[in-house]
Amino acid sequence: MKLEENRYFKAVVKDAWPYTVGAVLLALLNITLFIANGSPWGVTTPFVYWAAWIHETLVGPVRDWVYFNNPTHLRALDLTFFTHGGSLMNLGIIIGALFTSLAASQFKIRKIKSFRQVIAAIVGGLLMGYGTRIAFGCNIGAFFSGVASFSLHGWVYTIFIFAGAWIGSKLLVKFFM
Repeated sequence: MKLEENRYFKAVVKDAWPYTVGAVLLALLNITLFIANGSPWGVTTPFVYWAAWIHETLVGPVRDWVYFNNPTHLRALDLTFFTHGGSLMNLGIIIGALFTSLAASQFKIRKIKSFRQVIAAIVGGLLMGYGTRIAFGCNIGAFFSGVASFSLHGWVYTIFIFAGAWIGSKLLVKFFM
């Protein structure tokens, strides 16, 4: 029997999970991470550290930047990619996403349709990166962990993420479909 024909493999990897199962698993993961780390789940801050480590290696020091006046961020500069827990978690997310997309036969390298698509991707990525810093995180840190901890920034983020998704979908249809 092929792996793809196994009903358990199909139910876990190929088929979409019910939203309640995903919600319960994410909630349990968030609780576990909070107990283990003493802080809510966050994804984007390690990316800032990655950029800082690269900048320090190739260009020069970042310790005098305002962002690193925060002692937590300053301490992170003394760590490495493989000794920083958030970096390892992000690496696990990336590898896990690759593995599951491969296992579900959903991984595809797609041809770039136009130069306009490249520009839109760059502008969108820059806006998302900037937005994550001013919103205290991405949809994990700002939304998922923020709302779960009843933080005001999480609720404000929720309003604007829905507004942004609505505007983005209108722009997507107008310019790319």
